[in-house]
Amino acid sequence: MKRVITYGTFDLLHYGHINLLRRAKEQGDYLVVALSTDEFNWDEKQKKCYFSYEKRKQLLEAIRYVDLVIPEEGWDQKSSDIELYHIDKFVMGDDWAGKFDFLQEETDAEVIYLPRTPEVSTTQIKNDLKLK
Repeated sequence: MKRVITYGTFDLLHYGHINLLRRAKEQGDYLVVALSTDEFNWDEKQKKCYFSYEKRKQLLEAIRYVDLVIPEEGWDQKSSDIELYHIDKFVMGDDWAGKFDFLQEETDAEVIYLPRTPEVSTTQIKNDLKLK
């Protein structure tokens, strides 16, 4: 069984997120999603989420491509997650291209950057809502 992991905040879930999750799942048989906690988003990313961690987790668990949702509590947990969950492929959007290449050397996981859905983002949705 090929295991895949991806990371994100997944706030204001939209079809770009679904596209990413679908394409991540196509890379293997079992998809783990590491979901940024509210504390990590605020303390490290200076992001305030519209939906709480628990609500975002519920939404992700309802998506057929997602097999397991785990908390992302810090930048440095990726290597240990790959080991703990026996991950074969680490997948992120291509806006992170190159940032996680070191994981391929630290672990045996293949690092893959998938193209984003260009016409949608959570930031764009938030900005559009401010204009109305």
